[in-house]
Amino acid sequence: MKRKKLVSMLLITAMTATLFAGCGGNSGNNGKTSNAGSSAAGTESSADAGTENGDVKEFTAFFAVPGSEINDDNEIQQIIAEKTGVKVKETWLTGQTADEAVGTMIAGGEYPDFIEGGSGQMQLYEADALIPLDDYIEQYPNIKNLFTDLEWEKLRQDDGHIYWIPQFSCIKNEEKVCTHNDEAFWIQARVLEWAGYPEIRTMDQYFDLIEAYNDANPTMEDGTANIPYTILCDDWRYFCLENAPQFLDGYPNDGSCMVDPDTLTVLDYNTSDTAVKYFKKLNEEYKKGIVDPESFTQTYDEYIAKLSTGRVLGMIDQWWDFAYTAGDALKQAGLDKQGCDYIPLPVTIDESVKNQWHNSGGAFNEATGLAITTGCEDPDAAAKFVSDLLDQDTHNLRFWGVEGVDYQVDENGEFIRNDDQRMQASDTAYKASHLCSYSYFPQYSGTSDDGINANKPEGQANEFFDSLNEDVKKAFEAYGVETYVEMLGTNEAPGDWYPMWSFSNNFTTSTPGGMAWTKIGEVKHEQLPQVVMADDFDSAWAAYMDAYNACQPEDFLSELQTELDTRMEQAAQFK
Repeated sequence: MKRKKLVSMLLITAMTATLFAGCGGNSGNNGKTSNAGSSAAGTESSADAGTENGDVKEFTAFFAVPGSEINDDNEIQQIIAEKTGVKVKETWLTGQTADEAVGTMIAGGEYPDFIEGGSGQMQLYEADALIPLDDYIEQYPNIKNLFTDLEWEKLRQDDGHIYWIPQFSCIKNEEKVCTHNDEAFWIQARVLEWAGYPEIRTMDQYFDLIEAYNDANPTMEDGTANIPYTILCDDWRYFCLENAPQFLDGYPNDGSCMVDPDTLTVLDYNTSDTAVKYFKKLNEEYKKGIVDPESFTQTYDEYIAKLSTGRVLGMIDQWWDFAYTAGDALKQAGLDKQGCDYIPLPVTIDESVKNQWHNSGGAFNEATGLAITTGCEDPDAAAKFVSDLLDQDTHNLRFWGVEGVDYQVDENGEFIRNDDQRMQASDTAYKASHLCSYSYFPQYSGTSDDGINANKPEGQANEFFDSLNEDVKKAFEAYGVETYVEMLGTNEAPGDWYPMWSFSNNFTTSTPGGMAWTKIGEVKHEQLPQVVMADDFDSAWAAYMDAYNACQPEDFLSELQTELDTRMEQAAQFK
């Protein structure tokens, strides 16, 4: 109760300060490193947009991904509402796929004010469920400055209009990256410590280490049996099973293919020699009992629950897919003290291959983003709210929280947190009652307009290292690094085609390539688990290849190549 009273008093102070303070600083920039201009004259800033008469406009939003709803009386959401005059009730995907949820909305003809349809985004566009955003992009510099002219052009649809804003593709000012937010082979810190922090460079070395550790240490401290390696295969997240060959061959995450950077040719990772070696390795590990037998039937929630117990020694996944759920659960349960945190390793098919697990510059996702629907009665206010969320002080509220409650400012102007603040930031109940990042609304990483602080805590080098659990610190010190990114190394941003998944994610069955892509997905979902579990790998792989080739992947690859050529031609026009 004492903590709650203190928080409430500080919040009242903070709310008063934010209501009467002006909003300085710039909006997001062009997605790279320049300092974009601040709000243009005549465009109301968030401080000026506060509730003059106490009324707060309420909007609704649906995001076609699983997520956690916050409490109706969430404290920071209320501060943002006081500043902007807007509050948004967010709902998330439950019990359906994105396509199913979007299809149901289209059939009923009723939409929330804001939407991000995931793989169903093109369905919304084709159903005329979204309003054009062109005028709002021009009206609000906070929005306009998120991306370059080329990037905005990439978002233009066949009718000449722009309908959505990618939420996660803007790097404002200087890039600051400490966390590898992307895919990797992850392994628990306890495994590395037990082995004396060896250099692990290849897939074979990775699995050899997991095998050796599990033979010597089959259980956790309380006697719970370890799960040496698990695979997430639920719905669209089956990338955790199927796309490793592109990384093992040293290519970046184009998602649906590999691209030869010299010839600008699309390559198929599904049929590569490395793909055969990778799935044969999984098959061998399955027969040894290393691969979790529940891998191919577990749901995402069951997978996260499994990771949260600390039992899983290793897996392939994207950081964002597990760190803010299972990672926080491990911290709250004190399992970091047993070394259960995950470390990424620069694994490739052999030591001659340079990995590209991490690239600088981020990835521009033109496939989907935040949209305003035709069901919104006040799209002007909705667009203005998006702009207001990008004001620097409001962005700080979203991702850092309230000064004096969630962080302090030191004598150098740098945001810092103490141990209690870091612990509460990982607490599920605290996040629901207090924090409000509006996580699926447009945002930016990189550097604040003050030139000192990262726009998100995970990008703040000092805060990042101080917030690391001891098992991660010990691992980093042993390998002579200070961040997850340094564990892998950073590569230059890929070429102007990148990433191809932002095209393939919007495939529909209306084209031969889209039809092939759909069939390929169905075949992979059905047959790759059979390949991994097969008594006779060679026969199972041959049957899989027959089914794969029957999908006419050449149609899919041809459309990818056409898109790659188009992107390169388009980029050349803006140079």
